[in-house]
Amino acid sequence: MKAIEIRNKFLNYFKEKGHHIIPSSPLIPENDPSVLFTTAGMHPLVPYLLGEKHPEGTKLADYQKCLRTVDIDEVGDNRHLTFFEMLGNWSLGDYFKKESISYSMEFLTKELNIPIEKLSVTCFKGDSDAPRDEETAEIWKSVRYARR
Repeated sequence: MKAIEIRNKFLNYFKEKGHHIIPSSPLIPENDPSVLFTTAGMHPLVPYLLGEKHPEGTKLADYQKCLRTVDIDEVGDNRHLTFFEMLGNWSLGDYFKKESISYSMEFLTKELNIPIEKLSVTCFKGDSDAPRDEETAEIWKSVRYARR
């Protein structure tokens, strides 16, 4: 499957789930002197993730062009990325972990037909500022076993 096919399947899937499709923001952020490039899919949505109302509502989906330069000296081998696109589904207070994880599992297994045995997930392991995310780990387990 080509990248454009995956992108279109992703956007169509979330549109069917009631998300408004928003355009990718520029690679060089507008009106944001804190960064030189857009480095993550969430970057253009920061004001809305912090509580500002988005004009298109509370359920959004997009693909975002990103550039990472932390390892710019290493670029050129097969392990370092520079330019890529992130697919994102965003809930601005509409749903949270359980629904987001369920959407992810359904998209991967039903829309892309990836066998569940081929999937791996990770959860925040915790650090000195926050504990391990047990809630997310349990949701992934329940969704995984429900799909078998």
